[in-house]
Amino acid sequence: MQEAAIDAITKPEDVILISPTGSGKTLAFLLPLLNLLRQDVKEVQVLILVPSRELALQIEQVFKLMGTEFKISCCYGGHSVSVEKNNLLQAPAVLVGTPGRIAHHMDHKHVSTDKISVLILDEFDKSLDAGFEQEMSFIISQLKNVQKRVLTSATSLKEIPAFVGLKKTNRLDFTGTHQQGKTGLTIKSVTATGIDKMDALLLLIGKLGSKSKIIFCNHRDAVERISEQLKKLKIAHGIYHGGLDQIDREKVLIKLKNGSINLLVSTDLASRGLDIPEIEAIIHYQLPTTEEVMIHRNGRTARMNASGTAYFLLKETDHLPPFLKVIPEIELLPEKLSIPQASEWQTLYIAAGKKDKVNKMDIVGMLLKKGGLQKEELGKIEVLDYSAYAAIKSDKIRRTLQLIQNERIKNKKVKFEIST
Repeated sequence: MQEAAIDAITKPEDVILISPTGSGKTLAFLLPLLNLLRQDVKEVQVLILVPSRELALQIEQVFKLMGTEFKISCCYGGHSVSVEKNNLLQAPAVLVGTPGRIAHHMDHKHVSTDKISVLILDEFDKSLDAGFEQEMSFIISQLKNVQKRVLTSATSLKEIPAFVGLKKTNRLDFTGTHQQGKTGLTIKSVTATGIDKMDALLLLIGKLGSKSKIIFCNHRDAVERISEQLKKLKIAHGIYHGGLDQIDREKVLIKLKNGSINLLVSTDLASRGLDIPEIEAIIHYQLPTTEEVMIHRNGRTARMNASGTAYFLLKETDHLPPFLKVIPEIELLPEKLSIPQASEWQTLYIAAGKKDKVNKMDIVGMLLKKGGLQKEELGKIEVLDYSAYAAIKSDKIRRTLQLIQNERIKNKKVKFEIST
């Protein structure tokens, strides 16, 4: 997919790229930018619009890992407008953000649009679903010198609004039968025979043990109900839905990525646009309402060349979705619940971040020298604007916390605690 997409994007035509979640769309549109960006232009040259802050941050991170000399800036709701405004004073070559926040900056003349020659609308259908049509229409109306438009989606688009301004287009569609029967994805069904559906879910969680997994629900209240049952059983997990504060959603994803938790209970908010690697199983606790929803949920596992399993959890009166085109394998449940073992990692919260001039090496040095840790006892570290999170072996974290309670980072007294 990537090779064909890269080749298409380097050519003059606009591109519509439809490809499954996890197939590498981000790199497919970022790599060609290296040949399109110019060092002598000191204004924004590429604008990338996305439906969520998580996707914006993911694209920013991937671009930075490419190690180019070009600056990228990220703008999104829930982030400080003044911080973003200051970042835009020295214009980035690439600007990525959500439509609402980008429209705000354009409306207040914080960003010049004169040199924007490439427009990328990533996960365009989800931006429409999220109600960003008016903002996107305004933004695109401000772009007078766009020469290339790239529109991506994980599912086929029925109709593209005229305000997008597509001209001669090259349409690449890598979906088709690949979505439901994609390599590496196993489909299974689990029936709650003679027991409550919640009990069946718990038995399945116990059977899957330490495998990384996401339980999908259609409604927030179902997410909360499942979470309450898991808390009673002291099964470590995180929840993810639109009713949570942004920082709480952010912390959950950090813990999932660093191995502190391996179970996420979520609405379809987590079905796309998130950088969540190596999910081994997804569970449809509440059945997907459409084929598109099912595709995005299933796309969280068996990504790229990995394998994974999607479980459809059914009551005795339930039927499999009519749009499921494959016959699932039958998964039998154990008779007794087996509580999964706790993770070998926990997360340490550090009340300082990038805006305090704190970086990963500062944290590594402090935890190894002052916290009494060996290298293998320290896991992934994530540094945000005003906070940081470090994965530490569970049997070491309390001792480490005692040792560093009065330590400073960059000569600043910092609060440390185990993230809950």
